[in-house]
Amino acid sequence: MGKFYFVRHGQTVWNVENKICGATDSPLTEKGHEQARETAMELKRRIDAGEIHIDEIISSPLSRAYDTAEEISKITGVPMRAEQRLIEQNFGKWESTPRDGADFKLAKQNFIDDYEGGESMFRVAQRIYNLLDDIKKEPDKVYLLVAHNGIARFIMSYFENMTNEEFAAFGVKNAELREFDF
Repeated sequence: MGKFYFVRHGQTVWNVENKICGATDSPLTEKGHEQARETAMELKRRIDAGEIHIDEIISSPLSRAYDTAEEISKITGVPMRAEQRLIEQNFGKWESTPRDGADFKLAKQNFIDDYEGGESMFRVAQRIYNLLDDIKKEPDKVYLLVAHNGIARFIMSYFENMTNEEFAAFGVKNAELREFDF
């Protein structure tokens, strides 16, 4: 019926500092750029070998994802564009606080809460599910989505039932590639 690929951005300054990035833009570290290049080289190898095909890269406009997508596009030759719906969730008052904080871990299980000025889980799910529904309507086109760990949670929840605890705990590594089939 169709498929797409997902890559989380490379390592950021705030990843190293254990801070919640959310909608706050934290740049890639040198290691993050290298991770993006390594993922790009692996994708190019697989494309050149005829193992996979990608028509277009769609990226979050935040620099950490956009710069990762740009590295992949340069190396693979696959065209790219920014997609506003792929921006990471705005975690409101939690932005820049410790990612592993106990209070934040509990807060992530409240799907209606906008975190005092941020964006609720339900709102993010709405935009990601709508994007995936749009992609699904084009079964002959294969996309690579380049975005964020939080966005990966919503993508996974589109395909699999998850408890709130499983959803909150789910994550992908920096520059990790995932494949999804509709």
